[in-house]
Amino acid sequence: MKIKFLITGGTIDKVYNELDGQLVFKKTQLVDMLNRAHSMVDTLSEVLFLKDSLEMNDADRSLILSKCLACEERAVVITHGTDTMVETAKLLGENIQDKTIVLFGAMVPYSVNQSDALFNLGFALSSVQNQPLGVYIAMNGKLFDFDKVQKNRALGVFENIQVL
Repeated sequence: MKIKFLITGGTIDKVYNELDGQLVFKKTQLVDMLNRAHSMVDTLSEVLFLKDSLEMNDADRSLILSKCLACEERAVVITHGTDTMVETAKLLGENIQDKTIVLFGAMVPYSVNQSDALFNLGFALSSVQNQPLGVYIAMNGKLFDFDKVQKNRALGVFENIQVL
């Protein structure tokens, strides 16, 4: 099984800029992460853009949707900022039924000690290979259906929501 990675940025790909102290994008960290994890999974990656998810707009989400629909791989993993990950997952989940898609990110950049990035990457890779068709969010050891999840900003975690 070949897994398609779509890279959109988010905290996971940010690095510390020593000149101004800001977290910025320089390049994706995904290849370094896969190499560091000694991943043996057959993957193909494509950088769509590197943005903070709070800066993403409808055109960005439409691009992610179109790339998911167009790719021949049935397993897709998307790196994404956590602030609007649920909105993107919902768009994909409402429009794609023939693939397994897992979105993941990190609360702490990969480039910073004690990051959750590698753990979340491994969990997302495992999930996309073992879940039925559908759209999921994989964060911190938990897997969520696209329509039953929210980010609890006060606690900095994702959690299930009750669907009535």
